[in-house]
Amino acid sequence: MCRILGYLGAPIILDYLLSKPEHSLIVQSYQPREMTSGVVSADGYGIGWFHPQRETEPFVYKNLLPIWDDINLTNLGRYIESGCVMGNVRSATTGQSVDLSNCQPFRGENLLFTHNGFIKDFRKTLYRPIREQLSDRIYQSIDGTTDSEHIFALLLNNLASTPGMTLEQAVYKTLTTIAELAKAHQTSVSANIIVSDGHRMVATRYATTSPAPSLYWLRDDPIFPKAVVIASEPLFTSNWIRFPENTILSVGEDLEVQIDQFL
Repeated sequence: MCRILGYLGAPIILDYLLSKPEHSLIVQSYQPREMTSGVVSADGYGIGWFHPQRETEPFVYKNLLPIWDDINLTNLGRYIESGCVMGNVRSATTGQSVDLSNCQPFRGENLLFTHNGFIKDFRKTLYRPIREQLSDRIYQSIDGTTDSEHIFALLLNNLASTPGMTLEQAVYKTLTTIAELAKAHQTSVSANIIVSDGHRMVATRYATTSPAPSLYWLRDDPIFPKAVVIASEPLFTSNWIRFPENTILSVGEDLEVQIDQFL
């Protein structure tokens, strides 16, 4: 399984998230503590961020190298500063190709999205049923073959088809729809998700069959004041809070946190 990371708060140099913590995303890629499937996350990685001053499309940097082998990341991490950051180190599901189109985070409609988990036997079960839910425009926008990108496509489709829908409502509808499809096709889903528009962030710890993959959050830590950090595993020793299973966590522009349970 992948390891994911989300940050929302005061602008910060990426290096302080990616490499400086004792159990940073880089360390988690080769020495995970709570990964339930696979051993390391060596099948590429991606970092996404929003500009700290201007309203622009989010930026994404991806590489097929393991994150610990990319010599460019040190320089990028020392240069880039953002108040909204997302990261993913990939452990590819068996049968999924290792290429840039399958690396996360994904970008679309001014959103960044990353997913940790899987749809069991995706190509044989929900690949076509999910695509049948999509508009032609969203369908054509899919570049890769992963279950993760298809989940994101369904989320974008829900937002596009229902004007005024919030991110929380879109995430909830997306996962409940996928859960219904999974039940009908006798498969299972795990979906830890982080999605953001640069101002707000929504995350889930979700699975149709317990246990869901690990996910934690932390707010206003002395190391990251005026910020909320979400991560598959704690980055350092502190008062990290473990997500309850099957919950949606919302982080507002004021960094207020709200947690709701899936029905």
